[in-house]
Amino acid sequence: MSDIVRQLDCIFKPRSVAVIGASDNIGKWGYLMVDRPMRTGYKGAIYPVNPQTDNILGLRSFASVKDIPDAVDLAVITVQAQHVPSVMRECVEKGVRGAVLISAGFAETGPSGMELQNSVVQIARSGGIRLVGPNGNGIWSAAGCLNIAFDAAPKPGKIAFISQSGTFGGYMSELANNKGYGLRTFVSIGNQADLSSADYIEYLSYDDETRAIILYLEGVKDGKRFFNVCREALKKKPIILYKGGSSPAGARATMSHTASIAGSEAVFQTACRQLGLIRADECFQTFEMAEALIGQPVPAGRRVGILGTGGQAVVSIDACQHLGLEVPELDRDTSANLMKMLPPHAPMPRNPVDFAGSYRTAVDEANVVETLLKLDYIDGVISNVPVNPMLWGLRIEKVIEDHVLNGLMKIVEQGTKQFCELPRKYNKPIVCVRWSTHDRKDVVAEKLMESGIPVYETPEQCARAMYALAAYGRLCRSL
Repeated sequence: MSDIVRQLDCIFKPRSVAVIGASDNIGKWGYLMVDRPMRTGYKGAIYPVNPQTDNILGLRSFASVKDIPDAVDLAVITVQAQHVPSVMRECVEKGVRGAVLISAGFAETGPSGMELQNSVVQIARSGGIRLVGPNGNGIWSAAGCLNIAFDAAPKPGKIAFISQSGTFGGYMSELANNKGYGLRTFVSIGNQADLSSADYIEYLSYDDETRAIILYLEGVKDGKRFFNVCREALKKKPIILYKGGSSPAGARATMSHTASIAGSEAVFQTACRQLGLIRADECFQTFEMAEALIGQPVPAGRRVGILGTGGQAVVSIDACQHLGLEVPELDRDTSANLMKMLPPHAPMPRNPVDFAGSYRTAVDEANVVETLLKLDYIDGVISNVPVNPMLWGLRIEKVIEDHVLNGLMKIVEQGTKQFCELPRKYNKPIVCVRWSTHDRKDVVAEKLMESGIPVYETPEQCARAMYALAAYGRLCRSL
């Protein structure tokens, strides 16, 4: 077992947690750190620590972590900054192995805070304690079923999210959860007094259930170690980065936020490009890219086939070419073959393929996509979600005969099944856009997402997802 895995398992897979500074006051962090794991399924022991009371949220409270009769893997510390050194000494004496320091008031406040932070780290290291934070909002670990970061536990998934901002990272995670993107791990890394972003990346690189890593960073403490760790981790899984502090004013703000020095954006960008880190221009693009990377095969190139209608196809082409993806013109035989699958008034399919707003079935669309995937000069396909007549504005179940309705649904099921099997069959990715303004349940979109085909709301999102797949595929071929 790797040293970093052995050191951090006690944080992300703890068998017991002591909450130091636990409270019955619903407005305090000490309350949240007890309440959240209790409500969201943590299976280990929780030990509140507060010398002022014997009971917190129905759990026996202890005056000191040293009074807890059993072993403690993880200490979650919420006391005021000036009390943290003495608390950390008690954790060392107790034999605690890991700590999450929620408390603020350290390096982000200036020189005196930095001195206090350094003393806490020195104490922790004297006892072999690895430390998350300070000045963070906690963690979520699907592996340990431990949630001290969110009011409700996220949907477990394959994406790990390392965020240098607690509030921003928490909001991003909740937004991702609402979109249906599952999280394997979330960690608010704060000031990185002990554990740095590189340590978390190294740890997650060994986790087989983590399929993609997202980073929100404002600065890197040890650039050489960061890039060396990323180089090794990228051999196993993609890393998507959104960086704060890329402008001069933003770089200045990072110092007072998480005591980070943002450094030269030009140098950082060049290093990321050389490594193969995937940069996102907007914050939530990270999750959109990761969702494609965890579920789809990486393409052999950057040549894209497009199935769409009218403006959707035009915008998809523009978005792809803006990102450096190619949309090659189809050969004459393929165009003629596809034309037989389209209505007579449809334009000649030269890429994109356009049904011209006409009725088609899910089987028709699956056949078109399969035809594109068979081509040796197409590496992946952007398509609309196969049509589901049950979502039409008319309540067709009221106006057609049962046998016709049953026939329609069989075609939907057949086409959806065929569509879902295509990425594995051809080892090429598919990403989909779903055009809909209604909120009716779409079983076709749900089946696609269950199979690993991501479904987005705009052509631009599809293009970015395909770009991320192509970028990681290029890196994999170079390793």
